[in-house]
Amino acid sequence: MLELPPLALYIHIPWCVRKCPYCDFNSHQAGTELPEDDYVGALERDLAEGLEGVQGRRLSSIFIGGGTPSLFSPAAIGRVLAQAEARIGFQPDIEITLEANPGTFEQEKFSGFRSAGVNRLSIGIQSFSDLHLQQLGRIHGRAEALAAVAMARRAGFHNINLDLMHGLPGQSPADASRDLQTAIELEPTHLSWYQLTIEPNTEFYSRPPPLPVDDALADIQQCGEQLLAAAGFQQYEVSAYARPRQRSRHNLNYWQFGDYLGIGAGAHAKITLLPAGQPGHVLRQQKTRMPAHYLDQKRPFIAQQGPVDEADLTLEFMMNALRLLQGVDANLFPARTGLPATRIAGALQSLRQRGLLVAAPERIQTSPTGMRFLNEVLAEFMPG
Repeated sequence: MLELPPLALYIHIPWCVRKCPYCDFNSHQAGTELPEDDYVGALERDLAEGLEGVQGRRLSSIFIGGGTPSLFSPAAIGRVLAQAEARIGFQPDIEITLEANPGTFEQEKFSGFRSAGVNRLSIGIQSFSDLHLQQLGRIHGRAEALAAVAMARRAGFHNINLDLMHGLPGQSPADASRDLQTAIELEPTHLSWYQLTIEPNTEFYSRPPPLPVDDALADIQQCGEQLLAAAGFQQYEVSAYARPRQRSRHNLNYWQFGDYLGIGAGAHAKITLLPAGQPGHVLRQQKTRMPAHYLDQKRPFIAQQGPVDEADLTLEFMMNALRLLQGVDANLFPARTGLPATRIAGALQSLRQRGLLVAAPERIQTSPTGMRFLNEVLAEFMPG
């Protein structure tokens, strides 16, 4: 039976100093002046229009992403957070994350973000090698990356995630290990360590750089996992590693198929609606992508919206839940989708017999082999 899951909020700020050649996110190069006040006003209106999806819940987490949200002033970030708290309300232990890049702010801004209510920073380091940072089109160098973490701590941030990529152009396993060891020595609470992939509609897709071969990528992955485990980081998702009790609450909500409102240009939302006296359903929503259109008060914020059909709902649940190394309780499937457990019983049995899922009927969880061949596992739930 469909139940209301926890509720989170995603806020998208779409501007960057410069578009990175590997980035396929909805981000746009900032001009000489950002329309900060106008954009915050639009975010406030967007939030107000989506309150139907709240249904009495308080926010368990907020993630402010981009783009580069740290381009905005602490006052602007604080204004949006204050509106979210006033209109929806916060859980007492709410996690509020802001994405930041080392090349876009200084100590005064960090302190301001902390005062505005942000209690977790996610810093986009990507590499500590000046050469690799240059190849990735980043605007910061190794020195700025190291300084950013130190500045965050001085501003009072204790919960810090570092984003780090591997499999970079020309990167050797030794290079990747040095990057990771540097990150570990900075003692973050969380590391997002993921392989560079070439995505459509990016500069790298049009002009692919020379990437490490498969054997080198396998060595990088194996050595990196050993380094992280030895340093006390627990892997809990494909590319997420955390100190004990420091897992990202916001990302866990995604992977456990929780609900989230999405405001800002191009933001997505997933909302469970349980109207009184009517069958419930899961709604997907996407906001208009172009910042100029988002700011145009004559245009609607919503570009696409509609209920998720049963076949897609099953696949979406599995695509999220099976990314978690520990999987999810089997009862979560009917609770979060409203579909009967019998809908997936045959596929689960087949996958368990093939050794791709653990042989525990109370859980939906990949085996180590299943995690390596996750696409093969997910193919069992493809529509049609």
